[in-house]
Amino acid sequence: MQIAIVGLGLLGGSFALGLKAKHNNYRFIGVDYSAEHAAKALSLHLVDEVLPLEEAVKKSDLIVLAIPVNAISRLISPILDFLPENATLVDLGSTKELICKAAHKHPKRGKFVAAHPIAGTEYSGPEAAFASLLMNKTMIICDKEASDAASLKLVEQVCQDLEMHLRYMDSAAHDLHLAYVSHLSHISSFALGITVLDKEKDEKHIFDMAGSGFSSTVRLAKSSPQMWGPIFTQNKKNVSEALDSYIKQLQSFKDIIDKDDEEKGKELMLKANDIRRILG
Repeated sequence: MQIAIVGLGLLGGSFALGLKAKHNNYRFIGVDYSAEHAAKALSLHLVDEVLPLEEAVKKSDLIVLAIPVNAISRLISPILDFLPENATLVDLGSTKELICKAAHKHPKRGKFVAAHPIAGTEYSGPEAAFASLLMNKTMIICDKEASDAASLKLVEQVCQDLEMHLRYMDSAAHDLHLAYVSHLSHISSFALGITVLDKEKDEKHIFDMAGSGFSSTVRLAKSSPQMWGPIFTQNKKNVSEALDSYIKQLQSFKDIIDKDDEEKGKELMLKANDIRRILG
């Protein structure tokens, strides 16, 4: 099977490496607007060749969009226009509702599968890719009833080859839930990073005094703004709602601390401890 990977960074590169590690019946064509990324992807053997977008699509059985969500929304319709009759298009974006709407009225909508792998790191670029990123992770497929049976089956098979767990969800519900369990945590990490950098002007203090708790909490602040900016924009309604809830909780903690109400603070922390029941 010939697969075109559009976007040769962490996710697209790891998608290719994961399949290469499991099967030798896949061949990969890379597409990337950055000549530097394209050359690096070739040197790292993420892909077998690099071609312009339309040429790569016309030569492939499966086209994987692993680019920022605003670019996915913009490219879906043009790619479907010249998609070969027996080919399938899948995206790996972190938002789904606007992307699905962008494809909704296209005559070839059935050839498109909307997917989101729940996997990633704070690093980006071809060098960040590694074969096991997607292994044992969840792949959410949205609005599956809008995809043709053959295209859906193809994407499901590829996910199984990657040893991923499949889940199915409505695109609007996906975006609502991800605002709370993913998008909010990234905003929180960005905000914490800015807060500390604004206060701690001496970088040595941060290095010497920050423990593992700070490092794990602020880790996501190293994530790519080029990827996360469009995510927040596309999911702004749900992200704004999540932020309202989060800000209220932060204000509750501030009020408790200002009032020296330690017992109330313990009550809130005990309530938060219930997350152990879910995450272990």
